[in-house]
Amino acid sequence: MNAVVEQQDWGRMPDGTPVKLFTLRNRKGLTVKITNYGAIVTELHAPDRTGQSGNIVLGLSTLDEYLKGHPFFGAVAGRVANRIARARFTLDGHDYTLAANNGPHHLHGGIKGFDKVVWQAKPLPANPQEAGLELSYLGKDGEEGYPGNLRATLVYTLANNNELKLDFTATTDKATPINLTNHSYFNLACSGDILGHELMLAADRYTPVDDTLVPTGEIASVKNTPMDFTKPTPIGARIEQIKSKPVGYDHNFVLNSEGRSLALAARVYEPNSGRVMEVLTTEPGVQLYTGNFLDGSRTSVGGLLCKQHTGFCLETQHFPDAVHHPKFPSIILRPGQTYRTQTVFRFSVASRHS
Repeated sequence: MNAVVEQQDWGRMPDGTPVKLFTLRNRKGLTVKITNYGAIVTELHAPDRTGQSGNIVLGLSTLDEYLKGHPFFGAVAGRVANRIARARFTLDGHDYTLAANNGPHHLHGGIKGFDKVVWQAKPLPANPQEAGLELSYLGKDGEEGYPGNLRATLVYTLANNNELKLDFTATTDKATPINLTNHSYFNLACSGDILGHELMLAADRYTPVDDTLVPTGEIASVKNTPMDFTKPTPIGARIEQIKSKPVGYDHNFVLNSEGRSLALAARVYEPNSGRVMEVLTTEPGVQLYTGNFLDGSRTSVGGLLCKQHTGFCLETQHFPDAVHHPKFPSIILRPGQTYRTQTVFRFSVASRHS
């Protein structure tokens, strides 16, 4: 069987705009469902070591559930993912004010970010080796306070080698910050919490944060801290040492590759199912978030109650609040430049002795 893309109607926005749901399948048993509302990955089914398929992401069953609000399940966060301190920045002598939607700070693009808009969607031509979906969106000058008409494109590609690739590109007609990421919550066991998942991060350093989860500007070593995932370690092994409320990881790690090329950022192994997920990216950072604010008020596709630590995110990105830290890699895109990033999620299974 060749890799395929199927599409169906999935409802309408309050203003009548139709929304679609696309299903990408490969010949190895991987299936991913993506809606053009928020470019959201709603389901991702992968086999365990016995060949039994399960949904390994947190997602909702209907468009109406997403429209009621959700914690960025599977969505694209933008125009700037993560936090911008005090919801403002200065660029080329101009001051810009953004929505303060995370305490005093701006988070994941604002009140109506890229996660809450309908993207233009186009299945890519049939290919025996992979199924592809192209999504595009024009963020207009002044939208959510950001400067410039930003044309963003995301191509999801599901290959027969069990890789799900995300290729972002964007151009602008005015200098603007941009930092796009996918905000999928993973649970490779398809049940319970994620504290027993064994995580390796290819990151010797991280960016410490203040009490409001904004980076201080320091880049610190993970050595002898609960941030050290340089060797495979259960996510929950030292989570209680994190001094945050609610308890858990919500931190940006500085990847050893520094974004110079596509490189391994993370490897996650779930011992009971045998599922393995590797994350490769061209980005310089990755945010580990352990679903600290999940409160049990939503049920994922398949019936999993979304409680605290039911899912983890590995958000490949430039560093949070980079607009205020000249030492961080720049997130400014200028006219004539093209923003390009690639992230690959690679799935496999391992024996019990992995």
